[in-house]
Amino acid sequence: MKIENLDVDGHYREIGEVLSDEQKKRGVLIHALQQIQKEHNYLPEDKLKGLSKKLGIPLAEIYSTASFYKHFYFKPRGRNIVCVCTGTACHVRGAAKVLSKIEEEFGVKEGETTADMALTLETVGCVGCCGLAPVVTVNDEVVGEVSPRKIGEIIDKVRSEG
Repeated sequence: MKIENLDVDGHYREIGEVLSDEQKKRGVLIHALQQIQKEHNYLPEDKLKGLSKKLGIPLAEIYSTASFYKHFYFKPRGRNIVCVCTGTACHVRGAAKVLSKIEEEFGVKEGETTADMALTLETVGCVGCCGLAPVVTVNDEVVGEVSPRKIGEIIDKVRSEG
């Protein structure tokens, strides 16, 4: 049984004979969701319906599982994910201004994606780089000590890659 680029049968063999078929299917679910999201940058409904049929797991249970984890997304996301840290250190050192400038430049609010799918803008409570505050991540690359000049560089990078 194949789902996208996922070899479910191969995973079954790795799990062994200890688990029931039902347990094996559920054991593959998270990996299948990760593969779908990797391919599409979110979890499209039609792919989740197909997964439900292939694994014999009700669609409601698949949504329940995926919605439990913060790293799964149900709406299309941009090619570039820009995340502004809003933790205490970043907040005190100007994160709100950084967020406002990026929102203004791209015409989106936090949690939104540009119409051309170039950027999704998010916030996070803490990146863990408080000594570099304020911090922005661009596609998981940390940019610290974000100044007006660095905001411009971030905007230029996203526009050139978008």
